[in-house]
Amino acid sequence: MSLFLLEVPLPGEGAEGLDGLFERLAETATKSNGELIEVQVSREAGLAYAIVEHRTPEVVEHFFREAGFEFDEVAPVRLVGAELEDLKQKKAGAQYLVEWDIPEGITMDQYLNRKQEKSPLYAQVPETHFLRTYVREDMVKCLCFYDAPDEDAVLRARAAVDTPVDRLTRLGE
Repeated sequence: MSLFLLEVPLPGEGAEGLDGLFERLAETATKSNGELIEVQVSREAGLAYAIVEHRTPEVVEHFFREAGFEFDEVAPVRLVGAELEDLKQKKAGAQYLVEWDIPEGITMDQYLNRKQEKSPLYAQVPETHFLRTYVREDMVKCLCFYDAPDEDAVLRARAAVDTPVDRLTRLGE
């Protein structure tokens, strides 16, 4: 099974609409013989970032389009910094999302090696907790999730690991 990212526009009807969106996402994943791993909401970007575990992107795309979801693509992603089984058990949220548009020419191996080398430097900003990253397999971008008291703490953590921030978003309903 693989992981796939869908960036789904948020409904306009408030918190009840989000609950319905989450339920529909989960039901659609299950109907397609997959599993909804997590959904993070960025009101600022007007998006729900849904991670679905499934065998093929084509089936994910078919079932989610049939269910009436809008999205640009089904992007294969790799989970870094957390174990999938732990994530499934916790269904843990996050407070902040950092999107980094990965520069051309960086390979997955280079990214993973750099991540492993730099991750211990997060200890320099103890109030910020790196939770996990989803790296698109096509190396277009990664989504990094954090718990932190504020945006400045996230920016200090990113500076400690010497990694850019293209977009920083507060998450939550």
